[in-house]
Amino acid sequence: MKRLILSSLLAMGLGLASLGVSHAADIREHSIKFASQNNKGHPQVMGMQKFADLVAQKSGNKIRVRLFPGGVLGGDLETVSSLQGGTIEMTVLNSGILQAQVKDFAAFDFPFLFNNDKEVDALVDGPFGQTVHKKLQDKGLVGLAYFDLGFRNITNGKHPINKPEDIAGLKLRVIQSPIYVDVFKALGANPTPLAWPEVYNALEQGAVDGQENPFTVILNAKLDEVQKNLAITRHIYNPQSVIISKKFWDSLNADEQKLIQDAADEAAAYQRQVSRDAALTALETLKKHGMQVTELSPADLDKMREMVKPVVEKYTQEVGEDTVKSMYAEIDKARKQ
Repeated sequence: MKRLILSSLLAMGLGLASLGVSHAADIREHSIKFASQNNKGHPQVMGMQKFADLVAQKSGNKIRVRLFPGGVLGGDLETVSSLQGGTIEMTVLNSGILQAQVKDFAAFDFPFLFNNDKEVDALVDGPFGQTVHKKLQDKGLVGLAYFDLGFRNITNGKHPINKPEDIAGLKLRVIQSPIYVDVFKALGANPTPLAWPEVYNALEQGAVDGQENPFTVILNAKLDEVQKNLAITRHIYNPQSVIISKKFWDSLNADEQKLIQDAADEAAAYQRQVSRDAALTALETLKKHGMQVTELSPADLDKMREMVKPVVEKYTQEVGEDTVKSMYAEIDKARKQ
């Protein structure tokens, strides 16, 4: 009788294994520090929380994800270095910032690259996006998924921007990425790279005149308190890379890695929708808060495209013509579908 019961239990175990159900012993206890720059309430952090909830659910609370939003563990470049050193496990940041690790990431920050979200998703979920993430492994990082930050727009405290010429002379904070410096130099501005945690005070004290970010970031950071003017330019779109320390990743077993990857994929799908929905309401809220909103004409946007063409040409050479050509081919394919 005991043998019969034992045989039945073994058969059940094999049956569960064939269905892909992990044994509890396959998932061990871990703690993950997950850092970001935006504050609680921003779609970026909502995506992080979704990831944390999914990991807790899938691991039976064995893997704990602790969130550190608002730049409390340092700026993006500092956080990436901490991932490489293994002192922080995860972060999410603008993909273009990773050009300091893999030059191909600079292509994500080409100005006026995308027309809409459909093109973005096709690129990041397609061969180009997956290939550049894989290249991070040689730099001590593992790319898990892509979140959405959105299209960037310009704010300033000096005057409304009604035409490209109005950008000239403005001292604008830009992210710590060379292509942003070159883009705004080409537009006639005085670009000033600053880590995100420093931006609000710099604007409040007049150290810089303005900055550029998606609507949701402007609202979440309460930049409308220190900026009067918002120009809708949609000059650069930011996908965001969810990355994990390779040192930590390599310490996980196959079941744990699959669990983390699955949770990242599910969280990314959720976060993109939340982010895009929030962008629609953030602009209206900023208007209600008193920001003066201007929208450049199609002709003026075309003029801006011409002004930044030399920047695109410069970084095409740096990234590699074949790489950039393959990127454009994937975007063109999405436009035709």
